[in-house]
Amino acid sequence: MPTRTRRNVYFDPALLKQVDALAMRRKVSASAIVEAAVASFLSGDTTEKLEAAMSRRLDKIGRQIDTLDEDLAVLGETLSLFVLIWLSSTPTLPENAQASARAKGAERFDGFMQRLGKRLASGDRFLKELSRDAPAQPTSGGDAAVQE
Repeated sequence: MPTRTRRNVYFDPALLKQVDALAMRRKVSASAIVEAAVASFLSGDTTEKLEAAMSRRLDKIGRQIDTLDEDLAVLGETLSLFVLIWLSSTPTLPENAQASARAKGAERFDGFMQRLGKRLASGDRFLKELSRDAPAQPTSGGDAAVQE
C-alpha cells in the first residue's frame, strides 16, 4: 500500500460541505474525493479521458434505468395480481351494508397509509425483500384465481 503524507489545506465551508456530501453519496472518504480531484486537475485530463468517464457514468445510469424498469414491471404485476384475487374473492355487499363497509374501508385505508409511511421512512422496500436471482415458484394449493 502506498504511503500517504498528511497535508493541511483550507477549504471554503460551502465547498467542504459539497465534498462531504459527495463522499457520503459515493461511500468513500472525503480524502479520496479531494485526492481524485487534485490528481485530475494536475493530470490535465484529455478529452478522451473525460469522454470515457462520461461513458462509464452513462452506462451506470443505463443499468440503473434497467433495474427501475424491472422493478416497475414487478410492481405492476403485483398490483394486477392483487386486484384479480381481490375481485375474484370479494362478494358484492347488499345496499344496507355498504355505508358501514365504506366507513370501515376508510379506517383500514388510514391504517394502511400510516404503515406505508413508516415503512418508507425506515427504508424497508418490498422489492428488496424479493430475491432477483430466485426463479418464480409455481403456486400450489387453492388459489384457483391465481393460476393461469
